[in-house]
Amino acid sequence: MDKETLRSHWLDRPENVKTLWRGFLAVLALTVIAEPFVHLHPHFAVEALFGFHAWYGFAACAAMIVGAKALGLLLKRPDSYYGKAEDEHG
Repeated sequence: MDKETLRSHWLDRPENVKTLWRGFLAVLALTVIAEPFVHLHPHFAVEALFGFHAWYGFAACAAMIVGAKALGLLLKRPDSYYGKAEDEHG
């Protein structure tokens, strides 16, 4: 199987990924711009700060990435981890 066949998914094309990034950033900017025009119902005082939800979402996503990287370091196995078991039994 050649490399082009393996990369046939639309998310593998860099131009599509760039378009998605631009779309997500546009939606984020629109939600922050629209925030002064929408009446919010904050439960806590910090929720009433301008742009709180955008920063909260960014911080939560960054925390998930850092957690996933830490978990990857903890669970990382050598490339031949599963190959050794087949060699021992086969």
